[in-house]
Formats: sequence, structure tokens, C-alpha cells
Amino acid sequence: MDRDVVGTADLGRLRVEVGHHGRSAVFAPTGELDHHTADLLSEPLDAALDAGTSRLVIDCAGLEFCDSTGLNVLLSARLRADAVGGAVHLAAMQPTVARVFEITGADTVFTVHATLDQALQE
Repeated sequence: MDRDVVGTADLGRLRVEVGHHGRSAVFAPTGELDHHTADLLSEPLDAALDAGTSRLVIDCAGLEFCDSTGLNVLLSARLRADAVGGAVHLAAMQPTVARVFEITGADTVFTVHATLDQALQE
């Protein structure tokens, strides 16, 4: 894959790599997305949207846990992207994280892909 990693952030329980692939900003959170770590993902999502990137891809393969705060970060990014004609694509969710999205119905408002490669196809 031709992904250019442009930054990382790490708060012990969550690490977020940020890169670009074509017209997509790609975010790869690894670890636990919760009340204490949510800013590590929300800040680069907001920065990408502020810079005019409206196609956001979240590679969830390394995401082990997501609470309601993490879910709200993703929902907020989706609303902002949608307002400018963009979208948030979720890829490769682990079963425990996917279950949170199923229970809350959030899986119906995101474009969900089985793999990162599928999410990156434009």
C-alpha cells in the first residue's frame, strides 16, 4: 500500500498514526479509545477536516476497545465530513468494537469495510 505516514501520537493506552492515501486522510488508532484517550484521535480528525480533507478512513484493525466517548468522536467527525460532502469510512473492525457499533446503531451511519484496502478504493 502506498500510504504516507505523516504523524503519530501516543498516550500509553492509545497510539494514533496519521497518514494520507490519495484523497483520503488515514487514521490508525491502536489500543483503547475512551474518555482518557479520545483527544488523540479527535484532534487529528479535526485538523484534517479543518484542512479541507473530507474523506476520512479509520483503520480499526488495532482498536481493541471503544467507549461512548470514542464513539462520539467518530460520530462528530462523520457529521462534519457529511456537512461538506465527505464521509468517514471505518475499516477492519475487531468483533468487540463492531459490537458497540451494532448495539448503538452507529454501524448504519458509517461506511464500514471489511479491510483497509477496500476502504481505500476510491
